[in-house]
Amino acid sequence: MTEKRDTHRTDVLVIGAGQAGLSAGYHLQRQAIDYRIVEADQRIGDVWRRRYDSLTLYSPAAYDQLPGMRFPLPKRQFPTGRQMGDYLGAYADHFGLQVDTGVRVERLDVPTAEGQPFVVTAGDRRYEAGRVIVAAGAFQTPKIPEFASELDPSIHQIHAGDYRNPGQLADGPVLVVGLSHSGADLAHEISASHMVTVSGRAHGQLPFSVDSRRGRFGWPILAWVFWHVLTLDTPIGRKMAPEVRKDGGPLLRWRKPDLLARGIELTDARTTGVRDGKPMLADGRVLDVANVVWCTGFGRDYSWIHPAIEVDENGWPIQHRGVTSTPGLYFSGVVFQYAFTSMLVHGAGRDAEYVVDHIAERMGVQKRAVGGVRAPVAERS
Repeated sequence: MTEKRDTHRTDVLVIGAGQAGLSAGYHLQRQAIDYRIVEADQRIGDVWRRRYDSLTLYSPAAYDQLPGMRFPLPKRQFPTGRQMGDYLGAYADHFGLQVDTGVRVERLDVPTAEGQPFVVTAGDRRYEAGRVIVAAGAFQTPKIPEFASELDPSIHQIHAGDYRNPGQLADGPVLVVGLSHSGADLAHEISASHMVTVSGRAHGQLPFSVDSRRGRFGWPILAWVFWHVLTLDTPIGRKMAPEVRKDGGPLLRWRKPDLLARGIELTDARTTGVRDGKPMLADGRVLDVANVVWCTGFGRDYSWIHPAIEVDENGWPIQHRGVTSTPGLYFSGVVFQYAFTSMLVHGAGRDAEYVVDHIAERMGVQKRAVGGVRAPVAERS
């Protein structure tokens, strides 16, 4: 017997209700385009609430707001992850965005013939849409090297995506594998109660911490550079984009001097294997540790999209500013989608607006005479 599913039809379906998906919903609503957002979690913002307890954003509140609604904190204060999650929920409520929560997408079928809709299946629900924006988040599947299974079972292992606080760790030394944002943050926190070694090379660092006085007052300059200079329209931005997508960004809060001051041992040698049940570095050194924290990033999983989409060597979808070569299929929330700010909440609104404007143009949407709000007209061929 074929499983019966309720079918919901809309012009644009947005998959994911994080900052990228909600920004898309805001711009679609402003242009009077029929849309629906689906979110796997039961509550908007839980993706932020699930992250480690001490998380604070790298940008102050003045640069963490989505289009149309300020962040309700002093402009130089750095929000916590939970405050960010609460803001996203309040944002959706404030604008009455059309979000279906608790809907985990299992499959997206891309039309293979003109006139057919995109079809999304999610449990007992089925959605049909003329266009789809995938805003499912950049960090999906934790990456842990295969040799991790060879470590002695007595060594406690945890990925940064599952880490909440040092209370999860066993007594004894800790190896943090990876020195990007999460690696620096977690190493700094864990060093208060454990001996810590960090394995891996940093991918640059700011000349000052974003948390310092210089950082807080210098954010307008940083934001201008991130917004206007480090973009796909500039040579330096085009050079930086693939590096950031592959290895992550520079250290922003806890830089090497800050980590060394905490007594943390830093080694550029990568963790490459196991010897006698213990982690081994590329220089042959074997570490006697009680814990390994894998800050090795996340992989992308688009296997639920059929037919399979084109991805680059790092698993990111092939697109330009969110627009793909597949008519009607868009992405938002991709790392360095247009600029360095695409990794920050600050850039979500601009990236989403570009995608929605592209959709509106293809739909033949025109501006109304009053208020600059657009209304759909006849679909273009």
